[in-house]
Amino acid sequence: MNQRTLITSAAASLMSLALLSSPVLAQTTAKEKCYGIAKAGQNDCANLAGTHSCAGQSKVDNDKGEWKYVAAGTCKSMGGLSAEEAKKAMKS
Repeated sequence: MNQRTLITSAAASLMSLALLSSPVLAQTTAKEKCYGIAKAGQNDCANLAGTHSCAGQSKVDNDKGEWKYVAAGTCKSMGGLSAEEAKKAMKS
């Protein structure tokens, strides 16, 4: 095997691995927002109260206004709330 063929094969293998491990393929599983299950500093984005707008800024565990993405259909089994339920819980 000559050096050019070896380099071409190696490059093709690396490109194949990069395509297979891309985030686009990893996101094929349906996700849903699940409120009230995020640990402090582990929320996925802005909270319902509007006191922050970035991931990782929650201050307490299981705040009803903070959310994480979970596999669709698993939120209730984790003790989480939908967006509507979380809004109602925050008002009371």
